[in-house]
Amino acid sequence: MNKELIINAAPTGVEIALLEDKKLVELHHESGNPNFSVGDLYLGRVKKLIPGLNAAFVDVGFEKDAFLHYTDLSPYIRSILKFTQQAISDKTPEGFDFTKFKNEPEIVKTGKITDVLGGKPNILVQILKEPISSKGPRLSCEISLPGRFIVLTPFNDIVAVSKKIHSSEERKRLQKIVEAIKTPNFGVIVRTAAEGKKTAELHEDLTTLVETWKNIQANLRAAQPPQKILSEQAKTTSILRDLLNESFNKIVINDRNMFTDTRAYIQKIAPEKQDIVQHYHNGAPIFDHYGVTRQVKASFGKTVNLDSGVYLIIEATEALHVIDVNSGYKSSSNNQEQNALASNLEAAAEIARQLRLRDLGGIIIIDFIDMKLPENKKVVYEAMEKFMSQDRAKHTILPISKFGLMQITRQRVKPEVTISVAEDCPTCHGTGKIGASVLIIDEIEKNLQYLINHQHKGLTIRVHPIFYAYLAKGFLTSRRWKWYFQYKKWVKIKADSNYHLTEYRFFDANEEEIKL
Repeated sequence: MNKELIINAAPTGVEIALLEDKKLVELHHESGNPNFSVGDLYLGRVKKLIPGLNAAFVDVGFEKDAFLHYTDLSPYIRSILKFTQQAISDKTPEGFDFTKFKNEPEIVKTGKITDVLGGKPNILVQILKEPISSKGPRLSCEISLPGRFIVLTPFNDIVAVSKKIHSSEERKRLQKIVEAIKTPNFGVIVRTAAEGKKTAELHEDLTTLVETWKNIQANLRAAQPPQKILSEQAKTTSILRDLLNESFNKIVINDRNMFTDTRAYIQKIAPEKQDIVQHYHNGAPIFDHYGVTRQVKASFGKTVNLDSGVYLIIEATEALHVIDVNSGYKSSSNNQEQNALASNLEAAAEIARQLRLRDLGGIIIIDFIDMKLPENKKVVYEAMEKFMSQDRAKHTILPISKFGLMQITRQRVKPEVTISVAEDCPTCHGTGKIGASVLIIDEIEKNLQYLINHQHKGLTIRVHPIFYAYLAKGFLTSRRWKWYFQYKKWVKIKADSNYHLTEYRFFDANEEEIKL
């Protein structure tokens, strides 16, 4: 699979399109000043405890207080609170040595939030979910710092290896390497991307993340809540950090400074890949050149059409998303069951892409075309699991029910991508109404009289071909001849099929439009 990253830098922000085999699968937008992004660290102030929910509301500077549930506190919350206060009041020149920090006892899973945050302390938190709809951010105290090969988790000494690395020997090798190089008070989760990597690469990643933690410690010094302590990397570099592999073959950027920064970042994390970064300067918009704009227009909206004639209807509510699969007008065979299976398999691939592209989250209900055979339902279920294996968001898929419905839950950490692909009608400008067509001739004649009275010469009127026929039809009896007899001036009339029915424009002798 060939992956391409197309990056469009504009004054309003940065748009990032991820293509897999030339097909758009992810679309990200990063504004010029992104706040409260997933992974950001804040020093917050506990504002209110809600014992009934076993949760707290924390002020992190957003217009609505952020939500922190007891289950997101982390077993090491007492150590985090102690570290936060110590870092804020620290006055040593180099900062205290975190490797010698003495951890506090862990809290129990079934405890009460009032027992832990009863004094409403200042607290170091990480954004778990961005603000969505009317809700503020959701927070976590289980702080993690992701690198390319490992994830650093302070306040513990646990080493864990991704279960997606299937080789037990490779997992043992990585476990031994990390246990040998890691420093005290830091836990490490080894990511799938670390498979086959050498000790030096893992050590470099670990060193970078430890330095990041030292920066957090330094930023906490004398900090006053609410205050941002650390920003997650820019969306571009975070995508590259998580996705960059041998299947990436092109990164194209239309901004010179971003091109330089991205190339430097690639050179740092994967020197052998630095040549895939290209600077685009061909004149035409970058998204148009690589077909992203066309795919966006075709992929968003209520109805999504597939090549075979199958089409999807996607409806969204606050609580869930519903996707209806329709067979359309084409049939691959005379067997209804086989037609349904083929249509459902094609729809499953597109639905998996749509979930990533629109970043739909929460509960998703899919109404597939009815199939009678249980083995066909199983085929569609297994196909959906395969198609969604590339999805980085956590998700759960249930088999097709006896009602023909498939239920999917997908992690929702930020607002979904919504793009309006409908365009305003050039005639009614989106109002659904146009001026009375019988009055259009009166309007033209009024404007014509005004222009002639102001000494305009060599006038031309451009109109729709149907309206042209009405104005020019008839020798000596047409509207054009009537104007000639009335004003003693010949007015040219030209037909233009690009005009809508009631559109008209005046031009002077130099073919320049006259603004009325």
